[in-house]
Amino acid sequence: MSLYGAVEAGGTKFVVAVGETPEEPREVARIATSNDPCETVAEVVRYFEQHGPVKALGVATFGPVSFETGCITTTPKLAWQNFPLRASFRDALRVPVALDTDVNGAALGEARWGAGRGVDDLVYVTVGTGIGGGALSGGRLVHGLMHSEMGHLLVRRAPGELPDFRGVCPFHGDCLEGMASGPSIEARWGRPAAELPTDHEAWQLEADYLAQACVNMACVLSPRVVVLGGGVMEQRHLLELVRARAEQLCNAYLPLPLIEAPQLRYPGLTGALALAKEAIG
Repeated sequence: MSLYGAVEAGGTKFVVAVGETPEEPREVARIATSNDPCETVAEVVRYFEQHGPVKALGVATFGPVSFETGCITTTPKLAWQNFPLRASFRDALRVPVALDTDVNGAALGEARWGAGRGVDDLVYVTVGTGIGGGALSGGRLVHGLMHSEMGHLLVRRAPGELPDFRGVCPFHGDCLEGMASGPSIEARWGRPAAELPTDHEAWQLEADYLAQACVNMACVLSPRVVVLGGGVMEQRHLLELVRARAEQLCNAYLPLPLIEAPQLRYPGLTGALALAKEAIG
C-alpha cells in the first residue's frame, strides 16, 4: 500500500506522522515550531526523508491561512507571516501537498473515523490557548472567502461574569476566544484551568460561552454533531455542563446537535492523512 505523510502544524509544535490509511497515524513525532520557518520545515522534511518516501502530504495548519496561495497570513508569529508553507513542502518533497486548517483537519478526522463517524455535517471546536473551529457540511469541508474563524464569534456576557473582566482577545476583547480560552480562565482567576476544582464558579461561565457557540453553530450550520476538544475540555465535567446550558439557551426552538468529546487520539493527523490521500485522487 502507498504511504502518506501528515503534518499538524501548530504555533508551538509541528506533529508529524506517516500512514497507509488515515485511521492509523504511526511514527508520530513532535518538532518544536522555531522562529525560523525554514528551520522547522527542514526538520519536517528530514523526518519524511527518514520515514518515507511518501506519495503525498496533507498539512493541517495553524492560521490564518490563504487556501489560494498556501501561505500563513496574519499570525502573531511574525516570522511566519506570509510564509509559503504548501510550496515549501511541495518543492522539498516533490509530492502533491494538500493544505487546510488544523481544525478543519480535525473535523474531517472526527467525522469519518471518530465521534461523528458516518455523518456528513459536523463541527469541531478546539478550546485551549486559543479557540478555533472547523466544519464539514454535506460531506465537504467549509471554505469561502477564507476559512471559518469560530473562535471569534461574538458572544453575550454570561450571567455572573466578573464585571471588570473585558476578555483577552487583542482584537475583539469579549469574543468567544476572549472569554472562554485557557488564557481567559487564568486571567480571571489567577490559576490555569487544570488547577481549578470542579465546583469552581469558573465552570458555569465557561459552559455558558461554549453553549452559546454550540447553539449559534446549530442555527447557522445545522450540524448533526459538535465535537469539543482541546486542553480546556480535558476537564471532563465540563462537557455535561455545556450540554445542559445549550438546552437551556436553545429553549426547545430547534433540535440541537449531539455535543461530544473527540474519539480519536490524533484527529488532526487523521484528517491530514485523509487530505494527503485525496490529493492524488
